[in-house]
Amino acid sequence: MTIYFYIAQENPYGCFSNFAYYGFELDGKWWSTSEHYYQTQKFITTEPDWALRISRAKTPTEAAKMGRDRSHLLRSDWEEVKDAIMTKAVLKKFQTHKQLSDILLATGDELIVENSPVDYYWGCGRDGTGKNRLGEILMNVRAILLKDESKKQELK
Repeated sequence: MTIYFYIAQENPYGCFSNFAYYGFELDGKWWSTSEHYYQTQKFITTEPDWALRISRAKTPTEAAKMGRDRSHLLRSDWEEVKDAIMTKAVLKKFQTHKQLSDILLATGDELIVENSPVDYYWGCGRDGTGKNRLGEILMNVRAILLKDESKKQELK
């Protein structure tokens, strides 16, 4: 059975959303959501003041809106690094919150899909033809967490 998620407040998989309020420490700083981290990284090398403002956004929706503002200069390598940055944030979020990793691990080997009707890169898009990169990242994070759990069991 495919696992679909989209809205952060939807249960039981809304916690998979980057807009879900599960903070974590990464790169020496506390991030309210993985969306805050991701959007900030777009400008961290080109416009650090703008990046700081994004990191302090009151909501992940506000951070996302600010991160999509193209009047600010994106880092030149953004297209090459954005998936790795998303993976780093998502992994840290699930490593930080055991209840989230338990939910993710409980999905077994099921396909995970961000059921976004508007995002054809991170989600599946309205017609299901999107790349679903966030779903793929979550499945990769699940594999990492499972491997980590296996190592812990071996040490016991």
